[in-house]
Amino acid sequence: MKKALIVVDVQNDFCEGGSLAVPDANKIIPVINSLLPQFELVIFTQDWHPDNHCSFGLWPTHCVQYTPGAEIHKDIDLTHLQKFYFFKKGMDQKVDSYSAFYDNDHKTSTGLTQFLKENGVDEVFICGIAGDICCYYTALDAANEGFETNFIEDACAFLTKDKDSLLNELSEKNIWLINAESVDLFIKN
Repeated sequence: MKKALIVVDVQNDFCEGGSLAVPDANKIIPVINSLLPQFELVIFTQDWHPDNHCSFGLWPTHCVQYTPGAEIHKDIDLTHLQKFYFFKKGMDQKVDSYSAFYDNDHKTSTGLTQFLKENGVDEVFICGIAGDICCYYTALDAANEGFETNFIEDACAFLTKDKDSLLNELSEKNIWLINAESVDLFIKN
């Protein structure tokens, strides 16, 4: 079984000082950095919005294409990675995209499913920002696409404090809730 790590939206605008900062987002960066060398294949997702995106009413303007706020946070350590790829989402001005796999209307795919399957991946590990939005929907879609799915709780920053019901829902959908310390046990099996 080939495994991939999906690092969701660890971008400047979602971190401390960003336009849509998620509480404790900067605290998960060292946890994510500890995970990166354990995987042969790492996917980074980025919100990549046009400057007139439909979500800029519900949410503050964030992750506008080609701006510093849309860049992956500088403290993410890419130096030890064998293979890493970037997938951009939320590029259609009329449709938001929380999941790394599909726009919210589920009509447009990012191509991630096909990419993972072409690379022989059958199990994914999900971490990043925000645990209760983009990571959550990425996990649901990963499971729906047939991937064994692991949600690394302590490597996710949550926008709201009420995460228990979301985590229970993931668990009910046969998504494993794990901690960063136990990832190596899952990788070896």
